[in-house]
Amino acid sequence: MEEAPVLLLLLLLGARGAPLEEASGGVALGGGGGGFGWRNLSCPACKVIFTALDAGMELESSLSRIQQLSVSVCMYLHLARPEVCEEIIQLFEPDMLTAWAHSILRPSEICGLLVGSHCGHWDIYSDWNVTLPDTPKPPVRPPVPPRPGAPTARVLFLTDLHWDQGYLPGSDPACKDPLCCRGGQPRGEGAGYWGTYSKCDLPLHTLENLLQHLAASGPYDVAYWTGDIPAHNVWEQSRAQQLHALWTVTGLIQKYLGPLPVYPAVGNHEAVPVNAFPPPSVAGNQSSAWLYDAMAEAWHQWLPPEALATLRVGGFYTLRVWPGLRLVSLNMNFCSETNFWLLINSTDPAGQLQWLVELLLEAEESGEKVHIIGHIPPSHCMRSWSWNYYHIINRFEGTVAGQFFGHTHIDEFQLFYDEETLSRPLGVAFVAPSVTTYISLNPGYRVYLLDGAYPGSSHMVLDHETFILNLTEANTPGAVPRWQRLYGARETYGFSTAFPADWDQLVRRFQVDEGLFQRFWHLMYKGHPPRQPCHQACKTALLCALRTGRAGDPDLCRPLSRGLPFHEIQARWRQRRLC
Repeated sequence: MEEAPVLLLLLLLGARGAPLEEASGGVALGGGGGGFGWRNLSCPACKVIFTALDAGMELESSLSRIQQLSVSVCMYLHLARPEVCEEIIQLFEPDMLTAWAHSILRPSEICGLLVGSHCGHWDIYSDWNVTLPDTPKPPVRPPVPPRPGAPTARVLFLTDLHWDQGYLPGSDPACKDPLCCRGGQPRGEGAGYWGTYSKCDLPLHTLENLLQHLAASGPYDVAYWTGDIPAHNVWEQSRAQQLHALWTVTGLIQKYLGPLPVYPAVGNHEAVPVNAFPPPSVAGNQSSAWLYDAMAEAWHQWLPPEALATLRVGGFYTLRVWPGLRLVSLNMNFCSETNFWLLINSTDPAGQLQWLVELLLEAEESGEKVHIIGHIPPSHCMRSWSWNYYHIINRFEGTVAGQFFGHTHIDEFQLFYDEETLSRPLGVAFVAPSVTTYISLNPGYRVYLLDGAYPGSSHMVLDHETFILNLTEANTPGAVPRWQRLYGARETYGFSTAFPADWDQLVRRFQVDEGLFQRFWHLMYKGHPPRQPCHQACKTALLCALRTGRAGDPDLCRPLSRGLPFHEIQARWRQRRLC
């Protein structure tokens, strides 16, 4: 159901004037153009339809009709059970219609999208640029490994916990809803006590067991926690339930990890509806103040007052981790293709990227290094946002020492290259695996080893380790759950260091060493890969994704394409974006 906002906007727009077969064609808003494929809709008819709809937006009867049509389309396309269709439409519709009403989506813009440029001008997601400093980019030297015996730091990284408040051991793990293991009679084996290989999230006792394990496995110097606390039952969530999840999980982390500094980032599932993060200009009950204020209260022991202030406004903040290292926590929902509120303004919502530029310039001038954390990885963002972020990383490659994300639930990375030649690797965004099992994974977490806190430290990642709970073992009757080390990056891939050049070289090795690639495929899915193997087109798409730190760039994939069209590479890899 992650694509629900885009899908529902399609339904709200598409249920009028076009056959249902065409309405199911799909659209990726924010993808830089394209259309719905409404071949039978003429320009005059389109403008008549949407002019009438504009006029009818004020009428209660019209809104009721929109809801009825949306539910009917959802049911006709068998997107979910009728009850789920009704609940998801009711939950999403008020905010989506408000975003539409306040956007520039007038008949000419809509018809320019649906029918073509001859019918109107569609530029709501046109290119835009942040302002980079006039100060010349300082010379950048290749990273140097720390001297033998130099201090290191261990960073605990947690992401995508997804606590299902309705998880029920023994329940149906193969239901027809978007989320299972929460009721019904299983036809075969029921949901496991500690979790299940299916489209299921986790019970609270598994999360608590993880935190008990972490309390005993330290010490850690700091923890980064990049969001997605609630489960995937997005059709029936409420603000009260989301806040209950926030306070419950935060409380458990504070209970078991005690004085450890924990620095969170906002995930896309924290909102109601899911993915709905209006820009700060939206005030009143539809703003995100209810969520940001609660986060500030829950996290006040970890964040200083100045960080809490920007968190309350836009869900992002900065702070000093220790001398020489600054952290930036970004609200990546302002880059998301599935955040329908960006119909109002997708040009650097909340001014977050410009704020990042100014902050990085200050860090550069003061000699600080910077870590960036966020939920959604940069290449999963809208194209203009993603390319601007890429520009920023290029300009400040000597300052940004690490980038850390989650969201995809699997273990991967995204490379950044110099923009002049697209050949010199200058950065890597690490994408850590999820704690949740969704979909058919072992629970997991990550620990990063950093060049430590001492004068002149690079604060770069030297290595990382991934740990899992093997559900096959854990759910065996009489077994005690055992969190175990799955692998270490340098050990597994034969790195002398784990700098960007090493990860670039690894992608090159994957092309010629099939055994090494299949090992990566196995580890990427936390030791429980899909039954369908990854060969040929799948491998090309995956290697392309690893090389691509910015969205929709065929040049980054050209060395790997082997004749496969870029649009097909994109389509194949988007199929596995399930979170």
